[in-house]
Amino acid sequence: MTHENEHSEALFLTSSYVFDSAEMAAKSFSDEIQGNVYSRYTNPTVRSFEQRLAMLEEAERAVATSSGMAATLAVIMALLESGDHIVCSRDVFGSTRVMMDKYITKFGVEVSYVPLANLSAWQNAVKANTKMFFCETPSNPLSEIADLEGLSQIAKKANSLLVVDNCFCTPVLQQPLKWGADIVVHSATKYIDGQGRALGGAVVGNAELMDQVQGFLRAAGPTMSPFNAWIFLKGLETLSLRMKAHSANASALALWLSQHPKVSKVFFAGLPDHPGHSLAKKQQSDFGAVVSFVVDGGRDAAWQVIDATQMLSLTANLGDAKTTIVHPATTTHGRLSPEALQEAGIQQGLIRIAVGLEDLEDIKNDIELGLSQL
Repeated sequence: MTHENEHSEALFLTSSYVFDSAEMAAKSFSDEIQGNVYSRYTNPTVRSFEQRLAMLEEAERAVATSSGMAATLAVIMALLESGDHIVCSRDVFGSTRVMMDKYITKFGVEVSYVPLANLSAWQNAVKANTKMFFCETPSNPLSEIADLEGLSQIAKKANSLLVVDNCFCTPVLQQPLKWGADIVVHSATKYIDGQGRALGGAVVGNAELMDQVQGFLRAAGPTMSPFNAWIFLKGLETLSLRMKAHSANASALALWLSQHPKVSKVFFAGLPDHPGHSLAKKQQSDFGAVVSFVVDGGRDAAWQVIDATQMLSLTANLGDAKTTIVHPATTTHGRLSPEALQEAGIQQGLIRIAVGLEDLEDIKNDIELGLSQL
């Protein structure tokens, strides 16, 4: 007699679960017994994804969300209250900044912005009511690097939580908890999926903090769908291979761009002259796949380059097997004021490339099509 089990993870496409008795239902809803209650907050497929991601980050627990932005929202809503203060790096993802300024502040939470790499600025921004430090490293789109150990020390002295967006690196290239972070957030939409198929996010940290995040998600509902969790489980299986290949392509492309006569500046921490190069080598096992560069001529020149490419995908998403190209000042960071764009160092001539898994020469040739228009 053979014993057969499916090789692929089971996909539980159900909204709710049936109980054997009224008593079991009551105990399940009150958390007296562990079990599946309702797929908004308990689903076996989602739980499998959470457990595997937590292991990759070497954390006690991960909590899955409906998107990367939902992960950031859940952390803030679960762990802060009116009167608290966030110190945030000024070059976070554009939607993160809009959420902070337009919505989080409506609930009485203060937000101050500081340069990511300037530890003194972080220290000087601390107030009596500071409860959270929030940063993204490497930053989007300029690949600035945060000193996570230094930030952790400042945060701990201020009795504040250090939250790190690890979207660009994934746990394959960087594990912020090892460097003193309290919480990691992910957009699983990006490299964890790896093929631009599904939206999702995650929050990772110790069990006590994650219980509070889970409580908010249970009540508010921005949770991950089982089908998307199943896709992300598949993505995790190839994540290490993909991140190494992405990084190798990006390093070679950044070097080529840095020597190109039509490119005035390249932003990539893998280049030795990048100010965060040494720190990135210390904290990361490789440099990731996002390369940004500046062309002279402002927005018109950048658009000309982008529009002339034929193979690259013009989309704001990243983390795809396909190389993507975008103009940050009018897309990912387009809702920022001109002052905020200038403060974040995002020029009109800046182009962001999220380097995919195609043949490197094909990627170069397509970018050359664009640069040759200048």
